[in-house]
Amino acid sequence: MLTVDFDRLGVGAGTKVIDVGCGAGRHSFEAFRRGAEVIAFDQNASDLNDVDEILQAMKEQGEVPASATAEAVKGDALDLPYADGTFDCVIASEILEHVPQDDRAIAELVRVLKPGGALAITVPRWLPERVCWALSDEYHANEGGHIRIYRANELRDKVLAHGLRLTHTHHAHALHAPFWWLKCAVGPSKTNHPVVAAYHKLLVWDMVSQPWLTRTAESLLNPLIGKSVALYFRKPEVSVAGA
Repeated sequence: MLTVDFDRLGVGAGTKVIDVGCGAGRHSFEAFRRGAEVIAFDQNASDLNDVDEILQAMKEQGEVPASATAEAVKGDALDLPYADGTFDCVIASEILEHVPQDDRAIAELVRVLKPGGALAITVPRWLPERVCWALSDEYHANEGGHIRIYRANELRDKVLAHGLRLTHTHHAHALHAPFWWLKCAVGPSKTNHPVVAAYHKLLVWDMVSQPWLTRTAESLLNPLIGKSVALYFRKPEVSVAGA
């Protein structure tokens, strides 16, 4: 389940990509399939071990171009261990809502991005997230949980302050919003609740089968209740004196 639109980012063979806060690796896997040189970056060693195993299996099974490379790296998003302007594309999907020093994290994302490069940031959307917080403290008030709810324009302005240019925004995962509302209503830890379990089965079926009906429904509902908002930026090219 991708939140980021890779066609919009132009990720392909030879693109240097870092997926900051990669989690289970969904965006790293897609970049790898497209032939990119991928860094799957996270602070969770257990998650990274799983991601690394899948990346290696993809390579061994011929699911990626021969030139593609991928590496799982453990580290801190507030201090990325890369030089300025290292990556053509930087992805930070569903991580900033967890980070107390989000301004510092954003500065690092911008710093390692090449001039002319693309930055994609996604966070939970304000309205669906407010509903979740209202229904359940357990949903967010836990170690490593969500510490803030962004308005899209607030996040946009934090990034624009670093001199980047906003190129596009969209919403995603509308069918997931009611699922999380249900989970919060019955208790996020009650995964075996029959209604929650039935809805989860529907979401899994939808992700695997991608039928026309649910894909169309979600595209129509995304502007209204999309669970995530995605923002895309470009870093200005370096100006050349006399050009």
